[in-house]
Amino acid sequence: MFGRPIRLFKLLGFEVRVDASWLIIAALVTWSLGAGFFPYYYPGLASSDYWWMGVAGAAGLFGSIIVHELFHSLVARRFNLQIRGITLFIFGGVAEMEKEPPSAKAEFSMAIAGPITSIVIGFIFYGIHEAAAGAWPRPVAGVLAYLAWINWLLAAFNLIPAFPLDGGRVLRSMLWYRKGDLGRATRISSSIGSGFGGVLMILAVVQLFTGNFISAVWWFLIGMFLRGASQASYQQLMIRSILAGEPVRRFMRTNPVTVSPDATIQELVEDYVYKHHYKMFPVVDGEQELVGCVTTSQIKSIPRQQWPWHRVHEIVQPCSAGNTVSPDTDAMNVLATMTKTGSSRLMVVENNHLEAVITLKDLLNFLSTKLELEGYPQKDLPRVA
Repeated sequence: MFGRPIRLFKLLGFEVRVDASWLIIAALVTWSLGAGFFPYYYPGLASSDYWWMGVAGAAGLFGSIIVHELFHSLVARRFNLQIRGITLFIFGGVAEMEKEPPSAKAEFSMAIAGPITSIVIGFIFYGIHEAAAGAWPRPVAGVLAYLAWINWLLAAFNLIPAFPLDGGRVLRSMLWYRKGDLGRATRISSSIGSGFGGVLMILAVVQLFTGNFISAVWWFLIGMFLRGASQASYQQLMIRSILAGEPVRRFMRTNPVTVSPDATIQELVEDYVYKHHYKMFPVVDGEQELVGCVTTSQIKSIPRQQWPWHRVHEIVQPCSAGNTVSPDTDAMNVLATMTKTGSSRLMVVENNHLEAVITLKDLLNFLSTKLELEGYPQKDLPRVA
């Protein structure tokens, strides 16, 4: 949400990252627990106790969400689905799947794993709280009771049948199994998710008129998030279904602009970057064999005053799976590579010969044209710049 997530650690092979937005919710949770929740339910403690309880409660919630998403990821691994990692953000966390589940059974198993995990975690904290009743200090008991309650609340909220919440994914899996149509199942569950988000936004307005400003803000933000996420999920499925099976050669642009490895950095900037406004150029030798590519980020590694004395071959980036594809590569795989590498331009190569350059704009224009010609509702069309 707020730029590139920060990598924290690896857990059972899954990279755990945190979005900068999580810092906002972490601070707000700590403050609300230390200044409101714990003083209300456990009066008479020292002020420092409440703040330590707030920190412990926020850390416990943080850990509980990681475990919740971890079990989503473990079940996904069982069904041979690749998970890019677990990212925590302002409204919780997400296990980032690289593609849709292969079956309704896989979808159901992955979706239900999270809420079941949260329920079990809640009972674990509740069991510890009851077993240590009267033996541990009140602050410790209070934090344990809170973590039991918050995990059950997390499970209950996630089971609401509003896509992309876990309950919405459970609903989608049932519709998918019954109808045999993933697109229709996604459209129905996404519509429910969007509607539920709208209901939350209406409730936020009601809260605002009753004077509960903080609650109104949170209800509105959560509703807006659910509404946007449900609509985006349906559009992503449309993109996958339409691009899958389409080879790059169908819409790649041949005769790309290329650069000689003997050109100076100054010539590269003046005659290519400023003229064509691309951020990546293929580099070919005198035999028209592909050497690699050069990007504007590599140019910046050379001090400006030294550009006339350095040449492209000194900074050329070799060909790799991260910057090249074949003409028969599936368009969806090209989009996945662009997303993974952050590059909007890839070289199309066959037998070490440069055939074309494929750009994100080419992909989106092809997608938009195909969607329009095949009669998809205009409201369902992704926006193409």
